[in-house]
Amino acid sequence: MIRRTTLLAATALALATPAFAQMAHSGAMQSHAAQSDVMVGGQAMSPAKTIVANAVNSADHTTLVAAVKAAGLVDALSGKGPFTVFAPTNEAFSDLPAGTVDTLVKPENKAMLTTILTYHVVPGDYSTTKLRALILAGHGRAELKTLQGEPLTFMMNGSSNITVRDAKGGTADITISDVNQSNGVIQVVDHVLMPAA
Repeated sequence: MIRRTTLLAATALALATPAFAQMAHSGAMQSHAAQSDVMVGGQAMSPAKTIVANAVNSADHTTLVAAVKAAGLVDALSGKGPFTVFAPTNEAFSDLPAGTVDTLVKPENKAMLTTILTYHVVPGDYSTTKLRALILAGHGRAELKTLQGEPLTFMMNGSSNITVRDAKGGTADITISDVNQSNGVIQVVDHVLMPAA
């Protein structure tokens, strides 16, 4: 939970910077209007809604949403984008050491939470098709710079599954892919990703 919360906070901070704005506007958004709704956390995720508007309805992402709110990233993640959010589930947050999430959402730890949350956000609209193409072009791996500033590494885990490796060597699988939003895409992951810093 803490990890996801930090990711959202960091994303909000990055989105508020001029550099993020340039990166976000540099990528062309794909049209999601023709895509059918994907079910996440028991709810249909409408491609006509923003990342935040959809995430608040997912029963599997209540911790992430609480973290995003604590980090003050709601407005940033509701912005034009596009951006790709690698969204840890509640279960992923529960795998963190006991008390981690509760500590991260405290006001005095807002900077750390923001760092973690923005590490889960990449400027641009990255479907799994795009990620696989980048992995193929990179001879088995690809790196994308996050809003936090450090990269995430992407690799194939079998013929179709994509694994994400963080700066500390931890890995997460994309468990629900290509959840299209009006301002980007959500890729649901099963572990919280941690930056080196």
